[in-house]
Amino acid sequence: MAKIVRIGLLGVGHLGKIHLKLLQELTGFEIVGFYDPDDKNAARAESEYRVKRFDSAKKLIEQCDALDIVSTTTTHFQLAKEAIKQGKHIFIEKPLAATVKEAHDLMLLVDEARVKAMVGHVERFNPAILSLDKKHIKPLFIEVHRLAEFNPRGTDVSVVLDLMIHDIDIILSLVKGNVKKISASGVAILSKSPDIANARIEFDNGCVANVTASRVSVKSMRKMRIFQPGAYISIDFLKKKSDVFRIEDKAPYMPDGEQRHLEVELADNTKKYITFETIEKKDVNAIKLELELFHKSIIQNKPVPVSVEDGYKAMHLAQQILDKINAQLIVKK
Repeated sequence: MAKIVRIGLLGVGHLGKIHLKLLQELTGFEIVGFYDPDDKNAARAESEYRVKRFDSAKKLIEQCDALDIVSTTTTHFQLAKEAIKQGKHIFIEKPLAATVKEAHDLMLLVDEARVKAMVGHVERFNPAILSLDKKHIKPLFIEVHRLAEFNPRGTDVSVVLDLMIHDIDIILSLVKGNVKKISASGVAILSKSPDIANARIEFDNGCVANVTASRVSVKSMRKMRIFQPGAYISIDFLKKKSDVFRIEDKAPYMPDGEQRHLEVELADNTKKYITFETIEKKDVNAIKLELELFHKSIIQNKPVPVSVEDGYKAMHLAQQILDKINAQLIVKK
């Protein structure tokens, strides 16, 4: 029987209610209660999920072993700081904090307190990513498009911190190199901060990532394309699958006799063979999986899959991109 972790939820907005439902399904957690200053949100959650509402975050934190922070980004730092101060483990939704300084301070607090702290970069747990062997991914060029229809939720931060940060986090987990140069541009259309943005990120190992994010699209798209020596990988986060194209010097052996490859003759009369494979992993609920892994890291005293340091690095790069965008907007004015 799994060791029970007493957990409290901070924030029961749209995403908070999803977390609340999933926590109720997981046998490793006992939900102590939740805190949300919004009476309307709180009343709905209390009625639908039959979970106790606390009248202050501090009182809830005192009663728990761990906290799931799904409140607005601007409140992340203070809530996480209070939980860490009381020696509680934290799961905190992305972005880690409202500012890079807050994210850095949280990283120091977690290190000092030696609690488990995991950041909810949910795309790390998308089956399309889980299906790939990261050891064999050595990108030279990455192209990303993350497009979404406009939704007022999340507009308290720019599209870079709302959407692009998913891809920034994944890119940083795949590229073995340091950022050397950043170019970026963006436009505010429906909100006060950029709603569409593009960034070109150059790494010191030669890899280049071209990343586009928009929350004013007429259709949704979440695709990443990775080009590397001898291979091209297309990752579709919406369809939760990856297509892998490999270039071989010899025709691959097919035990069933099928010719699942394309023969290409080059200018020097040599031949290459392009093989194609669609990789699909059993579908999982990514949020549920990350909460399960958070529980496992607590009871087994193991590192979390996505650390506060990972969250800080993603935020730091996101802020550098935002700074480039803001400088470009000022010049235009």
